[in-house]
Amino acid sequence: MKQLQSSLVSAVGRPWGKHDLRGNNRSEKKVIEIVKSCCFVCRRYWRRSAIFLCVFAIAISTPASAQEKKSDNAAFDCLVQPKMVLKLGTPVPGLISEVLVDRGAILKKGDVIARIESGVEAATVALAKARAENDSAVRSSGTKVEFQRRKEERAKQLRKNETVSVAAADEAETAARIAETELDEAKVNLQLAQLELARASEILRQRTIRSPINGIVVARMLGPGEYAFDQAQLVTISQIDPLNVEAFVPLSQFGKIRAGMVAEIYPEEPIGGRYTATVTIVDHVFDAASGTIGIRLELPNPDYKLPAGLKCQVRFSGLG
Repeated sequence: MKQLQSSLVSAVGRPWGKHDLRGNNRSEKKVIEIVKSCCFVCRRYWRRSAIFLCVFAIAISTPASAQEKKSDNAAFDCLVQPKMVLKLGTPVPGLISEVLVDRGAILKKGDVIARIESGVEAATVALAKARAENDSAVRSSGTKVEFQRRKEERAKQLRKNETVSVAAADEAETAARIAETELDEAKVNLQLAQLELARASEILRQRTIRSPINGIVVARMLGPGEYAFDQAQLVTISQIDPLNVEAFVPLSQFGKIRAGMVAEIYPEEPIGGRYTATVTIVDHVFDAASGTIGIRLELPNPDYKLPAGLKCQVRFSGLG
């Protein structure tokens, strides 16, 4: 038994005798229980059992010690959720001409999702563009202004010599002022035509539905040929980079968890693994019924490696 006892000293970390069969931690208690249950076997098969006991004691004490070491980090249940879920509609009603995405499609911000029939709107844009680019009225009015100004100058010179009457000189001056006003009106009309082009282009742009975020299509509700009403939903998009991790911790942790803290996330199997997230929100309104505080963490997911909707555990370093 002395050889067995010395072998167990190396596994447990301290000597023990018949008055020390209490154990100060979980690993020692487990080893002692094994020793008690195997005493009878050791009497008959001393050498073989002693080796087996030492190896088994080390195997039991090692994970137990690691578990006690991890007990310094508080673990709480959590749920991995999308950053946001958007149900996209259309700003204008109309008949859907095409839908370019389906469930599971990965989208970038600005990608085209669907188009609504826009033949009339496209023709309106073409007409407005032609008007906005036509500056002939401005050029004609400018030429007329130059002519009336020259005519006014000649009338003033002739009036000094009293060659023309006062009425003729006044008529030339009035014609020059009218020509300048017509030029200003032509410039305003050209600006209005350009604004009308911008308005028509915006109406046409609304007939094309684009993704406002980076994400994944979760569901498609309408297809080509269906009519989209004002409140109709075309597709549902989930943003999963980054992910939100929602956790509820006991009230005793209030003040210990702060925004900016880093925590470890352990998703459930079969995903598994360990990931790092940052606390972004700590609720200041508690849930009195459950006695918990809501915590939100942000988990980067650039490669879409992690799916949303996973159960997980979150560990905060230094919390017990």
